[in-house]
Amino acid sequence: MQNICVYCASSTKINAVYFEAAKQLGAAMAALNLRLVYGGGSLGLMGEIADSVLRSGGEVTGVIPRFMCEQEWNHNGLTELIMTETMHERKEKMASMADAAVALPGGCGTLEELLEIITWKQLGIFTKPIIIVNVNGYFNPLIEMLHKAVDENFMRDIHRNMWQVVDKAEDVIQAIGNAPHWDKNTRKLAAF
Repeated sequence: MQNICVYCASSTKINAVYFEAAKQLGAAMAALNLRLVYGGGSLGLMGEIADSVLRSGGEVTGVIPRFMCEQEWNHNGLTELIMTETMHERKEKMASMADAAVALPGGCGTLEELLEIITWKQLGIFTKPIIIVNVNGYFNPLIEMLHKAVDENFMRDIHRNMWQVVDKAEDVIQAIGNAPHWDKNTRKLAAF
């Protein structure tokens, strides 16, 4: 494992507990020489986790669409910045680089990225661990909805193994290591 893709918020107006989680996760990743792959932004949890990795001596790859750079939303101090033409290319690039995907709290963009990577895992496109960091119970409604989808036969029971949930950032690395193996041939279970 070398690259961890982290989805997270760009908002600067959120509770400090979320910033602390991003800071802790960044430091833990750098301590293990794990490269951060993320959306390339400079604000909110995106900026916090990137800065934390960099302060701790780690490396960060940002992947960001050109139009966001034109708005100057990108982080200027990264190890590497990859520009894409579209949001779709951005997400595909981040996923292709990732040895695991982690979701810290965030808004619609973060939720969309998380649900897309879960969908890709269900289809066998992405087979790596997916960790939801449920800081402050933020993801409780989403986790409940995912389980409801299984309970009501929109997904199979085995699909509950596609993601792991932790409450604290310091538990992410262990959760990645303990994640159940997911084989791309499991895609045959996607149709129900």
